[in-house]
Amino acid sequence: MSDTDHRMAPASTLGVFATLRRGTQVSPQLLDGLVITVLLAVVAAVGRIVVPIAVQQTVDTGILAPEGPQVERVVWLAVAATAVLLVGAVCSAYVNVRLFRSSEAGLLALRTRAFRHVHDLSVLTQNTERRGSLVSRVTSDVDTISLFVQWGGIMLLVSGLQILVATVLMAFYSWQLTLLVWLCFVPLVVVLQPLQKRVNTRYTAVRERYGAMLGAVSEAVVGAETIRAYGVADRTQRKIDASIGGTRRAMVRAQNLVATVFASGVLVANLVLAVVVVVGTHLGVTGEVTAGQLLAFLFLVQLFTGPVQMATEVLNELQNAIAGWRRVLGVIETPVTVVDPGKDGVPSPRGPARVELVGVDFSYPDGPPVLQDVHLSVPAGSSVAVVGATGSGKTTIARLVARFMDPSAGAVLLDGADLRDVELATLRERVVLVPQEGFLFDGTLAQNMAYGLRDGSEGENDEELRVREAVDALGLDTWVDELAAGLDTPVGQRGESLSAGERQLVALVRAHLASPDLLLLDEATSAVDPATEVRIARALASLTQGRSTLTIAHRLSTAEAADAVVVVEDGVVVEHGHHHELVALDGVYAAMHRAWVSQTR
Repeated sequence: MSDTDHRMAPASTLGVFATLRRGTQVSPQLLDGLVITVLLAVVAAVGRIVVPIAVQQTVDTGILAPEGPQVERVVWLAVAATAVLLVGAVCSAYVNVRLFRSSEAGLLALRTRAFRHVHDLSVLTQNTERRGSLVSRVTSDVDTISLFVQWGGIMLLVSGLQILVATVLMAFYSWQLTLLVWLCFVPLVVVLQPLQKRVNTRYTAVRERYGAMLGAVSEAVVGAETIRAYGVADRTQRKIDASIGGTRRAMVRAQNLVATVFASGVLVANLVLAVVVVVGTHLGVTGEVTAGQLLAFLFLVQLFTGPVQMATEVLNELQNAIAGWRRVLGVIETPVTVVDPGKDGVPSPRGPARVELVGVDFSYPDGPPVLQDVHLSVPAGSSVAVVGATGSGKTTIARLVARFMDPSAGAVLLDGADLRDVELATLRERVVLVPQEGFLFDGTLAQNMAYGLRDGSEGENDEELRVREAVDALGLDTWVDELAAGLDTPVGQRGESLSAGERQLVALVRAHLASPDLLLLDEATSAVDPATEVRIARALASLTQGRSTLTIAHRLSTAEAADAVVVVEDGVVVEHGHHHELVALDGVYAAMHRAWVSQTR
């Protein structure tokens, strides 16, 4: 698999109409009930032209009637026009409601699908884009689509119909003036086409800059402690200022072009009105149009030019939405490299797990080989410790066994079945990885521990009981009871209210609740106090009893207690055997052990 297969797609390269077509395919709810909505919009558009018709009829057949002013007819015309206006207003409001409902349903589907796809992507793919920028694709970029669909979509639909109906009625009154109006707008249409392409390019740059800005800001917020510790606040501020400044410049450049386009529409609209007044007056003098028809035509010109001016702004919003839509579609179109076979996968029943790595090679994108022809076996019910220098490939082995990514060559087998053929839901039930730094969510201790429970497996009351039982089973009841609020203790954002060792204890409780067949431990006890280390060791003894365990060992005391030790050096398994065997061999492991013993004395 090539390195580009692991990268997040920057944005879809589809054209405007292809993007709209693809967007509605992804979110078909956007088109729900569109036929009825269009019919209602037609009625609303017809309702808007009742005023010009009423004006023409009032002037020609009411006020300037050959037999004199007809007051009763004027009254009935006003009443009829009011009734039609009310019907049109109701239809217009209902069009807004229907479009809002369908757009919200479509955008919900789009957000859900994009978010789901992000979680389906491998860790490698996710890491090719900064977190803030990735989050912006399923939040702010979707918001740009929402703004257009809920406002611009309505305006395009109603305005387009209004232009059509106004054109038909204008032609009925005076085909000469109608032709003149359209001829005045031809140059604007010719100029707008290339300008809209430039607007689209600039809005694409805005969305990219905005995502980069969110990435820079979120990175600085998460790393605030490190920034303060090293006194690099000024340097960080300069980076953020540069990112924000770049976003501002991109937005200003886009808006400058938008202002030019909008001003062009306003200029042409005013020019059209002036030309119609002059030419229409001439036609009136020659008797080709009546006074009422000319007044009605001037009203219709306003109904025609208003949507045309609005259309320029709507088209600009469309370009912004297209830029956001392309970035969201880019997420959805990013290929999933860790493919879930689903229900078609091979059966993998629960029970003691046996794991094998057979001829495994692996390289990170654009990087050198991390693992080369690795052969490793974890017999069912045994404990295997993987040791080696930093960067030797130990953690990569654990990630491959957890199938956070797939090997470049070779296979990882679970009870003889290739992990690529096992349903991911089943794999997650059987294999659990406890990382060095377990992520904690903002909430209580109990809520974070309960993440180990399978979705829908327990009710709320049973969940609390299961968490308490797990704490007791791992011998952590004393620690929990020492906390001021016990299991209800708030852990803070990312678990900042707990120490590193306490966060590790939470991760172990989660693993116990998950009850896996194979436990992957990325050991992290080197930076904890002695009391917490004792608690972790006691909890681990209870957690690993009777189940297969693969431990990435950073302390060789773990390797001493394991059934077997695997030594990895520069991505290659160089030694394999029991602790005593490897010490007697006097090779790489023996040297590591001697160095470790000398440091612990």
